[in-house]
Amino acid sequence: MATMEECRSALDKLSDNLARAEGDVRAAAALDRSLSCHITDLDVTFAGRLRSGRIEVHDTAPGPPREKAQIRLAMKGDDLVAMVDGELNFAKAWASGRIRLEASFRDLLRLRTLL
Repeated sequence: MATMEECRSALDKLSDNLARAEGDVRAAAALDRSLSCHITDLDVTFAGRLRSGRIEVHDTAPGPPREKAQIRLAMKGDDLVAMVDGELNFAKAWASGRIRLEASFRDLLRLRTLL
């Protein structure tokens, strides 16, 4: 099971990857939205913003998200680490229910480029 530190590191790496992206991926990541990532097996939530192509984590709290973010992710820590390391395909994991993504329809359309 991934630790809280490994999950935070994976989010930082994902943020770095988004910041270096080009073309359609960069445009999709250029949203300014509140974001939460609930790590279900650790029962901890990282909350922050997706802004200018980066993920800014502002808070880490036990339990599910305290507030409803505009983009909400939920997954096991191992799945987050594997996804960021390129070992887990996001689309397949999302389709199978291993990863949950909730957002407005408009945001989902923009985010599909990232997925």
